[in-house]
Amino acid sequence: MDRSEEDRAIAEAVVRLRKQFPDVPADDVAAAVEASRPEFDPNPIRDFVPLFVERGAKDRLRGRVPS
Repeated sequence: MDRSEEDRAIAEAVVRLRKQFPDVPADDVAAAVEASRPEFDPNPIRDFVPLFVERGAKDRLRGRVPS
Protein backbone atom coordinates (compact mmCIF):
# COMPACT_ATOMS: atom_id res chain seq x y z
CA MET A 1 0.00 0.00 0.00
CA ASP A 2 1.46 3.34 -0.97
CA ARG A 3 1.03 6.52 1.07
CA SER A 4 -1.87 7.89 -1.00
CA GLU A 5 -3.80 4.63 -0.61
CA GLU A 6 -3.09 4.67 3.10
CA ASP A 7 -4.27 8.28 3.38
CA ARG A 8 -7.47 7.43 1.49
CA ALA A 9 -8.15 4.40 3.73
CA ILE A 10 -7.60 6.48 6.85
CA ALA A 11 -9.93 9.20 5.54
CA GLU A 12 -12.57 6.51 5.02
CA ALA A 13 -11.98 5.37 8.61
CA VAL A 14 -12.72 8.91 9.80
CA VAL A 15 -16.05 8.81 7.95
CA ARG A 16 -16.93 5.44 9.52
CA LEU A 17 -15.98 6.63 12.99
CA ARG A 18 -18.03 9.82 12.62
CA LYS A 19 -21.06 7.61 11.91
CA GLN A 20 -20.29 5.39 14.90
CA PHE A 21 -19.79 8.34 17.24
CA PRO A 22 -22.31 10.95 16.06
CA ASP A 23 -22.24 12.77 19.42
CA VAL A 24 -18.50 13.44 19.16
CA PRO A 25 -17.51 16.57 17.22
CA ALA A 26 -15.99 15.79 13.81
CA ASP A 27 -12.76 17.57 14.73
CA ASP A 28 -12.38 15.35 17.78
CA VAL A 29 -12.87 12.21 15.68
CA ALA A 30 -10.21 13.38 13.24
CA ALA A 31 -7.90 14.23 16.15
CA ALA A 32 -8.34 10.73 17.62
CA VAL A 33 -7.37 9.24 14.27
CA GLU A 34 -4.34 11.50 13.93
CA ALA A 35 -3.28 10.71 17.50
CA SER A 36 -3.35 6.99 16.68
CA ARG A 37 -1.37 7.24 13.46
CA PRO A 38 2.18 8.03 14.69
CA GLU A 39 2.31 4.80 16.67
CA PHE A 40 2.54 2.92 13.37
CA ASP A 41 4.97 5.21 11.52
CA PRO A 42 7.97 2.91 12.04
CA ASN A 43 6.11 -0.07 10.54
CA PRO A 44 7.67 -1.02 7.20
CA ILE A 45 4.60 -3.05 6.18
CA ARG A 46 1.79 -0.56 5.69
CA ASP A 47 -1.10 -2.75 4.52
CA PHE A 48 -2.83 -2.97 7.90
CA VAL A 49 -1.91 0.45 9.27
CA PRO A 50 -5.33 2.01 8.44
CA LEU A 51 -7.09 -0.80 10.30
CA PHE A 52 -4.86 -0.42 13.35
CA VAL A 53 -5.22 3.37 13.30
CA GLU A 54 -9.02 3.03 13.16
CA ARG A 55 -9.00 0.60 16.09
CA GLY A 56 -6.79 2.89 18.14
CA ALA A 57 -9.00 5.87 17.41
CA LYS A 58 -12.11 3.86 18.27
CA ASP A 59 -10.60 2.97 21.65
CA ARG A 60 -9.83 6.65 22.28
CA LEU A 61 -13.34 7.68 21.32
CA ARG A 62 -14.99 4.98 23.45
CA GLY A 63 -13.24 6.51 26.44
CA ARG A 64 -15.05 9.80 25.73
CA VAL A 65 -18.57 8.53 25.16
CA PRO A 66 -20.73 7.48 28.11
CA SER A 67 -22.12 3.95 27.81
